[in-house]
Amino acid sequence: MNIVPPDEEGFARALDALACDEVVAYPTEAVYGLAVNPLSDKGLATLFSIKERDPHIPVLLIVADDTQLRPFVSSIDGKTRAFMKRFWPGPLSLLFKAGEGLPKALVGDGGHICLRCPGSSLARLLCAQWGGALTSTSANLSGQPPARTAESASLPGVALTLDGGVLEPGAPSTVFDAVTGRILRPGAVADTLLLDFWNE
Repeated sequence: MNIVPPDEEGFARALDALACDEVVAYPTEAVYGLAVNPLSDKGLATLFSIKERDPHIPVLLIVADDTQLRPFVSSIDGKTRAFMKRFWPGPLSLLFKAGEGLPKALVGDGGHICLRCPGSSLARLLCAQWGGALTSTSANLSGQPPARTAESASLPGVALTLDGGVLEPGAPSTVFDAVTGRILRPGAVADTLLLDFWNE
């Protein structure tokens, strides 16, 4: 079990692992997530294998800021940009029109990709130091409870886990389509708050 503190050396080791297409576990607001380079077919295949995840279910991404959206998003409409400004950083995952040539493991029905800028400063720092977006799927076998400790996030095959301590129980990020006003997954951001803002 390779658990390291989120200090300078720990981050350096995490970045080395990501550069080698390995999987890194890290804390988000409510659960531990699993990061790989989202443009690496090898890294994505390892990630899906570790989680025993259906390869037809895309994984969402996290970014340090909206500049890191550019390689993954073809355009951003006004409604979506308004929700980014209002709710990011935070636990709101938004749908975007995917850019061209992205791995199929990232792109869902209708050519959409899901991204968020997390409220967790550690998760944003990992993206910032990596220099781009990273995957953010919960650190557990598919269908099992999410990991709230570094120990439980260290699944077989995970190269390294950044230790963020024991995370307080909380809802996952809400997944929202700001163009249509559809809530695809209820979560940490209240439905009423989103829909009230959407209707303004």
